[in-house]
Amino acid sequence: MSESRITRRKVVTGTAVSAVGVPLLAACGSDDSDTGTDGGSSGDSGSGGGGPLVATSEVPVGGGVIIADRKLVATQPTEGTFKVFSAVCPHQGCAVTKVTDGTIDCPCHGSRFSIEDGSATQGPAEDPLDEVAFEVADGEIVPS
Repeated sequence: MSESRITRRKVVTGTAVSAVGVPLLAACGSDDSDTGTDGGSSGDSGSGGGGPLVATSEVPVGGGVIIADRKLVATQPTEGTFKVFSAVCPHQGCAVTKVTDGTIDCPCHGSRFSIEDGSATQGPAEDPLDEVAFEVADGEIVPS
């Protein structure tokens, strides 16, 4: 019967390889982390039914409201004209958090989007916010 010995050198070598290898493998992973949302991506609008999104009276003219639980933003660029967009920034998937001065703002890297058509007005995002189908019924914005 052969006897196997674990030497101090083997223990130190194994520890060193683990200490360098694990972070190295983690660094090789994707940077598509979903910072700031509940697992959505730019294609996940979260609109899939479930009742009204918001009352039209709650959406200010020239502004909008974030509907965080649905990952959507509703805007009213001009009186009586409503738009609904995904609240997921196409740059890296962060959730937009506010609507000010005619733009929808992403806090992660400073991207801004037009309340009129969702187009990027300030980068780094280049793609627009995804527009979401909706209708206005009985004073409420509802998904189509």
